[in-house]
Amino acid sequence: MHGKHLSFVIPTYRLREVGETVTQYDEHFWRNGHSVPIMVFDDSSAANHEKYYSSLQGTATHNEVLYVGPREKEQLIAYLNERLPDKRLQALIRSLFRPSYGGNRNCTLMYTLGDLVVSADDDMRPYSLMRHSPESLEPDEICRGRLHRAGENGYGRKSFDIVTAFRDVLGQRVSEVPDNYERGELVVDTAMDLETNATVGSSRANSLLVKRGALPDAAVVKMAQTFRSGSGDIDAIDYIEMFLENDEQLDPALLSDLYVLENFRPVVTKKNWRMDCGVAGYDNTYGLPPFFPTRLRCEDYIYRLWVQQEGIAAAHVDAAQNHCKSNYMRNPPAAEILNEEVSNLLKRRIKASIARLDDLSIAFDYDGEVTARDAEEILEKMQRLHARALSAAGLAPNPARAEALRLFAANLQKAFYGFEPDFFQHNLLRIVDDAVSVIKGANELWPTLVEICYFQKGRKGLPQTRVSNARK
Repeated sequence: MHGKHLSFVIPTYRLREVGETVTQYDEHFWRNGHSVPIMVFDDSSAANHEKYYSSLQGTATHNEVLYVGPREKEQLIAYLNERLPDKRLQALIRSLFRPSYGGNRNCTLMYTLGDLVVSADDDMRPYSLMRHSPESLEPDEICRGRLHRAGENGYGRKSFDIVTAFRDVLGQRVSEVPDNYERGELVVDTAMDLETNATVGSSRANSLLVKRGALPDAAVVKMAQTFRSGSGDIDAIDYIEMFLENDEQLDPALLSDLYVLENFRPVVTKKNWRMDCGVAGYDNTYGLPPFFPTRLRCEDYIYRLWVQQEGIAAAHVDAAQNHCKSNYMRNPPAAEILNEEVSNLLKRRIKASIARLDDLSIAFDYDGEVTARDAEEILEKMQRLHARALSAAGLAPNPARAEALRLFAANLQKAFYGFEPDFFQHNLLRIVDDAVSVIKGANELWPTLVEICYFQKGRKGLPQTRVSNARK
């Protein structure tokens, strides 16, 4: 299994910036003695492709760089439509691979069929922020970290061999995982709700704890992830909490505090509610289920459900990476908060109605219903945040900060439809219903598409472009 081909993919919609990501990971792989093809999956518009593709060509790398952008994706969709001539399926096929968090990742799954695949978001970097003097972890503690003010002393960059860390576990049975791995049923984050990964309140420190339980030796590790520093894996609302607490911060979108790892150790578990697809790896030897093809930030939630079936395990590997949190082309904080609130509602409803888990898909009974109480609970939470922002604006000593707080409050009210209950419920229902329809259709069609692409990938390959950049 250690000889199986491994691909490295970067899903992006920020083609202007992805060259730096390619360069840093390429250098990291070379320094650790690995030859790994780097595949960029680009959700840019055709106009942005024309504008910024040359910047990707301008990189110099040791490894081959491959590109799948708007033209290549159209060719893939056209091929699938040709193989499935039922025109009623064309809209669903397009939705499965549409520009979105999940749609772009679904492209990566098709292109890496038969391989091990490691994925990193375009604002990830192959090093971690680590405390200079780590303290020992508690017996059931596998990771500890805390927020530091940017520029604060006491931590620095540390690099780990990412490819070897993933190869140690992906596709391996639990009995074959290295002996330094902790073992248990699942991982619990002291700062997050277990099943939605929503934060349970602003916290400057957290720990990951392994919960002991059944973990069959024969279970295969189908997905894994590194630990993460930088922004941590926190909600948009937590950035606002940090903004409210820092009287010197003038822009709520800027990262004023950095999440620094104090210590960590690897673990393999039966379940993984803590899945972070931004720093993940997968055993795609025989195909995997589709990410939710949605613009909501819950595309990877399917894997937290899917991994619970018999015979599958997950791991946090013996490595860490850093999230730089690019704000280029990122939605304003108020819009990100709306996205996450809708996502959390959808996660809870899908999880509560799971009907089937199988090799390439899941099925659930939730039909997209949104009650008045669902909408009221979200609005009450947002109205409290709105009031706090206005109160902080009234007390702000700096006029620029006061204006930024008032602007955020106005944007929050606008994003949540003026806090008008009926209007908000109507739009919440529309968003959720659309997402549920596409997710259900995607899971029904996906196994057929995997079969088609598996055959075509082995026969002729899928549409892609070899980037004509310089070789180091």
